[in-house]
Amino acid sequence: MPRRHYFHYASPRTFAPFAARIVPWFAVASVLLMLTGLIIGLAVAPTDALQGDLYRIMFVHVPAAWLSMFLYVVMAAYCALSLILNARLAAMMAQALAPTGALFTVIALLTGALWGKPAWGAWWVWDARLTSELILLFLYLGFMSLHAAIDDPRRADRACAVLGLIGVVNIPVIYFSVQWWYTLHQGPSLGFGSGVAMTASMVWGLVVMSGAFWAWSIAVVLTRVRVIMRARERAAPWEARFEERPA
Repeated sequence: MPRRHYFHYASPRTFAPFAARIVPWFAVASVLLMLTGLIIGLAVAPTDALQGDLYRIMFVHVPAAWLSMFLYVVMAAYCALSLILNARLAAMMAQALAPTGALFTVIALLTGALWGKPAWGAWWVWDARLTSELILLFLYLGFMSLHAAIDDPRRADRACAVLGLIGVVNIPVIYFSVQWWYTLHQGPSLGFGSGVAMTASMVWGLVVMSGAFWAWSIAVVLTRVRVIMRARERAAPWEARFEERPA
């Protein structure tokens, strides 16, 4: 079997069928992992000594917050590739990632509000962590709105790539906000250098739910990017024909 070129899947024409093959696997994995994570979080993990059963919302809130930040970093990386290499697939991947990242940001904000009301006595406070996470949502929405506002897809790709790269400076602000400023938001119970401040079942619940969200994100993003490919092919069929010419 001949070795494939490193950039074999860099073309939308070859990437689309590959994405179609792996989407069902990630979809099934997301369902199985999510069911397992919910069982661990709701039935296996013990009741917290201070917060009682209220803390169980973290099995959705924390993985959603992690994904909201990491997906933006991945989106920004694709933005950089699209600018540096003028890669159409990278630009389409960035476009496909934005709605999923925005969804996880909304989930993180809503579950944080449900957690904050009984814990802090308010649905919302202008806390550094919460405010920077809200800014992240505006960045995702701005990315999508800017792309929709420009008719030429290639011009839209370039403009959104610049916005995506500028917005990435907000990610370390979100992550380190509880260390840089006084904040009501609690510090990390699980993180690099912070050790583990929870039982093993709680840790496994977070890990499994994070895996479920990851698998779901991959399945949804790959499905969405194939839709974007077909939409662009219909809008510019001459470009699709050019892609099919042998090198």
